[in-house]
Amino acid sequence: MKAKSEITSKTVVGAIDPDVLAFTAGSDTVLDLRLAQWDCYGTAAHATMLCRMPAKPRIFSEKELQEVLGQLRVLRDRARDGAFEITAEDQDCHLAIERNLTEKLGALGKRVHTGRSRNDQSATAIRLLLRDELAGAREELFALAEALLKFGRRNAKLPMVGRTHLQPAMPSSVGTWAGAWAEELLDGDLRLLEAAWTTADRCPLGSAASYGVPLPIDRAATARMLGFAEPVYNVLAAGNSRGKVEAEVVSALAQTMVTLSRLAQDLIIFSMPEFGYFSIPREFCTGSSIMPQKYNPDVCELVRSKAAQVVGLSTAASGILVGMPGGYNRDLQDTKKLVLEALDTTRASLRIMARIAGGLTANPDRLRAAFSDPGVFATDRALELVAGGMPFRDAYHQVRDHLEDLRGMDPDAAVARKTHLGAPADPHLFDAAQSALRAGRERLRTESRRVRAALRRLLPD
Repeated sequence: MKAKSEITSKTVVGAIDPDVLAFTAGSDTVLDLRLAQWDCYGTAAHATMLCRMPAKPRIFSEKELQEVLGQLRVLRDRARDGAFEITAEDQDCHLAIERNLTEKLGALGKRVHTGRSRNDQSATAIRLLLRDELAGAREELFALAEALLKFGRRNAKLPMVGRTHLQPAMPSSVGTWAGAWAEELLDGDLRLLEAAWTTADRCPLGSAASYGVPLPIDRAATARMLGFAEPVYNVLAAGNSRGKVEAEVVSALAQTMVTLSRLAQDLIIFSMPEFGYFSIPREFCTGSSIMPQKYNPDVCELVRSKAAQVVGLSTAASGILVGMPGGYNRDLQDTKKLVLEALDTTRASLRIMARIAGGLTANPDRLRAAFSDPGVFATDRALELVAGGMPFRDAYHQVRDHLEDLRGMDPDAAVARKTHLGAPADPHLFDAAQSALRAGRERLRTESRRVRAALRRLLPD
């Protein structure tokens, strides 16, 4: 019987101790099932470029290239259908694809890795996946923003107590509340997601192990074939971007989740019986195993929790890079799990919050009843006195000393007087957010058309 140290597992890149293989492969044999279809596209672009490369002898003839592309289409479709397999010996989807090509095509399969490394191969597949996932996240953000804008328009002038420190502050409206969350998504969060998408939309393929190769490869051509805006120019910069791109994506997702968490918290508070401003659809609430009357806002509570998790993933992704030297380091493998988890969590949260917002209802009686505290009108009254000529600080003290005089003021009238830009009665309150929504969707449509057209040309469905 062999000693344990003499037992090895055979892989495409050599024999390795099985414990080392398991430790270094980690969860790649599972996670890479999502990367497999994208690696097929990257391999197709690389093989096509090799076929056209001015070298003698040619790496692939046109006929041989078509054989490789045909098999890559089979593997891509298998990956899409969930039927692609990655063995422990494969370690990852990249070597699994090479193994499959070699089993089917013999020597042709052994040529596909010419002039590239698993470093640029993996970085390219990850960027292709990130670009696709971020496009989906943007669509889901649009759906939530649209649902909030529709709710806001339905209740545009409905009075709602504006709060600071959760205490009654000034008269506001449901339209202002809903429009604010939509605008935050479309202004701040969308910009970050688009910036992350733009970063992912640059091609690292051909940088190899970060130092180039002594072959006349055409990196611009492979970038075009994959629908990228351009290559990452410097080969070491391309290598160093691995992990940094993932960290940027997770950071953008974390900011979106922070917005969702705060929106969820508002919904939890304002749907409490003590407030009753809004009603969350009962199908989005869960019951109690012992208390028959309970309808709990579990979805919103979980969004709060998931936001904290994604913020933690962002910290972890950036933390992995701290102190790391230039060039590839195996630590970077662990950023893959973080970014995939952050994408899944954020996209699921956006989808469920869009459905809640779409079914949300406002309760006018409860919203108006909240104005029974006369103090909520205090600032408006002080400014009325200022408009009549009284210095503001004098008006401030006079109103504070006579709050009871404000009892019975009309909240609808208070809202109607606030007509300046962005205020509750601004007739164009939703225009900026609606324009941002249209423009964001158009940008995404333009980018997606370019990407889809390139990938269809490369590997037709």
